[in-house]
Amino acid sequence: MPDFDVIVMGAGHNALVTAAYAAQAGLKVGVFERRHLVGGAVSTEELVPGYRFDYGGSAHILIRMTPVVQELELGRYGLHYLEVDPMFHASDGEDPWFVHRDAERTIHELNEKFPGQGDAYRRFLNDWTPFADSVADLFNSAPGPLDMGRMIFRSKGEMGMQDQLSRILRPYGDVAREYFSDERVRAPLTWMAAQSGPPPTDPLSAPFLLWHPLYHRGGVARPKGGSGGLTRALARVVEAHGGQIFTGAGVKSILLESGRAAGVELDSGERYTARAVVSGTHVLATVAALPDEVVPDAAKRVRVGNGFGMVLRLALKGKVKYRNHTEPDSRVGLGLLIRNEQQLMKGYGEYLAGEPTTDPPLIAMSFSAVDDSLAPPDGEVLWLWAQYYPYELSRGDWKTRSGEARENILRAFEHYAPGTREQIVGELVQTPLWLEQNLGLYRGNVMHLEMSFDQMFSFRPFMAASQYRWPGVPGLYITGASTHPGGGIMGASGRSAARVLIRDLTRRGWK
Repeated sequence: MPDFDVIVMGAGHNALVTAAYAAQAGLKVGVFERRHLVGGAVSTEELVPGYRFDYGGSAHILIRMTPVVQELELGRYGLHYLEVDPMFHASDGEDPWFVHRDAERTIHELNEKFPGQGDAYRRFLNDWTPFADSVADLFNSAPGPLDMGRMIFRSKGEMGMQDQLSRILRPYGDVAREYFSDERVRAPLTWMAAQSGPPPTDPLSAPFLLWHPLYHRGGVARPKGGSGGLTRALARVVEAHGGQIFTGAGVKSILLESGRAAGVELDSGERYTARAVVSGTHVLATVAALPDEVVPDAAKRVRVGNGFGMVLRLALKGKVKYRNHTEPDSRVGLGLLIRNEQQLMKGYGEYLAGEPTTDPPLIAMSFSAVDDSLAPPDGEVLWLWAQYYPYELSRGDWKTRSGEARENILRAFEHYAPGTREQIVGELVQTPLWLEQNLGLYRGNVMHLEMSFDQMFSFRPFMAASQYRWPGVPGLYITGASTHPGGGIMGASGRSAARVLIRDLTRRGWK
């Protein structure tokens, strides 16, 4: 008799989503997590007295395009979302503007500030909302080989199919330029699209811009108490349905019996058996836990890339004060802070040369403005995400150069909010090396694998494993950012993997 029906490796948010659905379906579930708390990159901890820091993703956007919260009844288990509106504040430091949940308000304010750009924004939304809706549908299902065609044929906008396809195949920087003539509007939208990784010049990257209408559909939210509020609620679902969660319990290897996945061996040497094993870790961590003879060559060839971004997380004794922004709105949403498109391309060029960017564009997040549990009454948490930062440097290493990169991020932010450095009372510097060593993000890539077209949809992580089953090893399943639909706080991978797992183990299918 096995110890569990299902063993889940890792307690990131997708792994916990799979575990929660499996437990809800009546399966006996055990979750084993290397760190001292659940959540992976969706976790929160008080690192400075009185200040709660997220370790990874902070803005919850994509998960609101899924039924995960409703199906698992996460509100009953402590998840309380706080709406973030305005969703974004965009600025070159001189002319800020806002993206509100209400598209018409956004359009009106854009036209007032940048004549004609609100009309361009309306055209952009009208043209691409059907496409964005079709992308959201695809994200919520297992990938197929004809996904590009499905995206186009499901899009019932006014644009002709040939025009639509030609734009989808282009770089997102080119598509943004077609719609928005004012760089003060275009650059922040391009910068938001760059959050998936590829630069604005990469062919086939336009969808990273074209799903922008989804933000108006689902909005932006924050769990009360920090991003880890989501994963804490998921853990409670698992436990409420009889599942067990073990922290400080890293998995060393996946046990095989007659070619099937039969359990795991922990770093401690303890062994646990199961009818099925789900790896919610990085695909290369799955590779490392398996005997070489059951690892396909394609799994060894996945492209992780050379780093991506880094984060400076600050505890401030006072509120952020922008010099040319509307208060308090500028402290509510995600700050898309970029002076011009050249700033982004220069950063990418330095990255290609193996150097941390010296003048990074930023995503600024001060979510204590909407959640007073994150900082003392007079204080603030400020998190600055910056791109691009190579994992492998052309000179030196991250242990010796993290201070330099930290200073450049802070200097870049002071263009928008002078005097911030005098407010700092604590900090966490998350370099690509830190992200690998502490969160298991190989080579510092927060998306696990590069989000290029050859590693999306049915090519993620590789074609034979795209249906959340490990090829050649019955009983072994995979989920997480290494699988479709990729990185970001969404939970869709965890849900899709659960559908496959539950169907295989119970023969009852999906309820």
